[in-house]
Amino acid sequence: MTKADIIESVYEKVGFSKKEAAEIVEMVFDTIKETLERGEKIKISGFGNFIVRDKKSRVGRNPQTGEEIEISARRVLTFRPSQVLKNALNASAEAAEAAQQAAAAAAATSAGGGSGTTGQG
Repeated sequence: MTKADIIESVYEKVGFSKKEAAEIVEMVFDTIKETLERGEKIKISGFGNFIVRDKKSRVGRNPQTGEEIEISARRVLTFRPSQVLKNALNASAEAAEAAQQAAAAAAATSAGGGSGTTGQG
């Protein structure tokens, strides 16, 4: 999904003009970005947490040459999904798996059922 897709979804669901929907989405992303730049945590109930962590510099290796190099200190962004989001993802994964199993069973039944009835005429 792209930012344009999000704007389109807001436009369709909320009923604002496309320009208003785009402005709102931009404002939300700008607010999130500014908050993370300050190093603050963002907690969205029912969705998850965005956390900025500081990593110290460390020694690593160039995988091609094996040469030791220093990896500079930096800030990294991590996302930890809420339990609600995890449950929703697993529920949809389970539903997709069940649908695949049902389709496979239906295919096996139609293939097996056709060959089993030919001898009984």
